[in-house]
Amino acid sequence: MSAKANALKIKENIGKVIIGKEDVIELVLNSLINNGHILLESVPGTGKTMLAKSFAKSISGDFKRIQFTPDVLPSDITGIQFFNPKVQEFQLRPGPVMTNILLADEINRATPRTQSSLLEVMEERQVTIDGETLKLPSPFVVIATQNPIESQQGTFQLPEAQMDRFFIQIDLGYPSFVEEKQMMRTYRKSNPIEGILEVLSKEEIQEMQVQVQNVSLSEDVEDYLLRIVHETRKHPDVEVGVSPRGTLALMKAAQGKAYLEGRMFVTPEDIKFMAPYVISHRLVLTMEGSLKKTNRQVILELLGAVSVPVEAGAVR
Repeated sequence: MSAKANALKIKENIGKVIIGKEDVIELVLNSLINNGHILLESVPGTGKTMLAKSFAKSISGDFKRIQFTPDVLPSDITGIQFFNPKVQEFQLRPGPVMTNILLADEINRATPRTQSSLLEVMEERQVTIDGETLKLPSPFVVIATQNPIESQQGTFQLPEAQMDRFFIQIDLGYPSFVEEKQMMRTYRKSNPIEGILEVLSKEEIQEMQVQVQNVSLSEDVEDYLLRIVHETRKHPDVEVGVSPRGTLALMKAAQGKAYLEGRMFVTPEDIKFMAPYVISHRLVLTMEGSLKKTNRQVILELLGAVSVPVEAGAVR
């Protein structure tokens, strides 16, 4: 079945639970097929946990959740070696990272030491417990959440090194009047997540992860992407621009968007659409810049300033 058809199946399935968020569902699927991790920012009660659970059920994947608080330790995430008195020996007890979809809820409530324990997991897709290294299941995606209204109270800001490891950042936002009315009717009698079925297997997701890499970029489109990235490094309001890791993430995200729409080539529109989600959280604004603009506003400003290739499509 085509990638476009698979994306439609996922949207329809999760749409039973997450009302009116087709773009968000496609962004999460894009991350999944690109082995990318997701940072969800939204106020409480907008469906962040439901979204993660629904994705896990849709691919028949394992789902684990960590509620981050200041007293959560790195071993609570990665696992421990514990002494079993029955057999008089140490045994390995893997942590919740041994899963397909890991929900790191309110990640900025954990201490920097605990946050850093996710770095190896997210980048290397493996976990080391007392010198023993375990490979994580495939697919594996971290969906981390932050509550923006409590960003200064009892929280620890994520360092740039960890922010850069998130493939995309999504703000769920509030539903519209019509969407919230539909939500009331949908949830009136029961929780619709019970009706979520597997629509794609983990093996199909792995196959999509291979196929998306074959989506091509023309030289004009490559240059367009690079001009956007390089402008972030020269912008007067930006202290730290997009890293090379961010460049690759934007390329892969654009490939994913094209692939899920049934195309095997990237257009400038794919890059323009994905840029705010992929590179906004990778910017560090100057003190003066942060008083005037948000990261997203800077990206939109750059997208308006960088000239778009007139003819860009299938690769040479």
